[in-house]
Amino acid sequence: MPVGVPVPWPTATPPAGWLQCNGATFTKEQYPVLVRVYPTLRLPDLRGEFIRGWDGGRKVDTGRALLSFQEGTIVSGFDDNDTGDISSLGSTQYGFGDALTSNQLGVLNGKKWIFDASSKGAQRYDWWAYVSARPRNIAFNYIVRAA
Repeated sequence: MPVGVPVPWPTATPPAGWLQCNGATFTKEQYPVLVRVYPTLRLPDLRGEFIRGWDGGRKVDTGRALLSFQEGTIVSGFDDNDTGDISSLGSTQYGFGDALTSNQLGVLNGKKWIFDASSKGAQRYDWWAYVSARPRNIAFNYIVRAA
């Protein structure tokens, strides 16, 4: 296994000679081979993150550099919709702690509604609305061989 390749590890403690991908810094003197892979002298912080394949000119995720961080996005959808603007409604009377300015899913008068990030106001749907931002997953500890 080459030095610096992130590997999923099933325990909290990495084996001898391996480091957690937790954003920690290191010196050239400590790990002279690892610095060739991570020249910024900082390991990537992969705690709670997904690794995504680099675009590399495919034009699917343009403008990204290797090892760059990217914020999450919201993917919303619905079936059998009957839309209407409900953005002016107060939120506390419906059991929500903040105003309808963030992406939320709720029920109002038997109708499911969602604030859709791509629209002007919160929308009401007759049948089903959803927001999907995270696939099912199992947590592992990413580690790298330090050498």
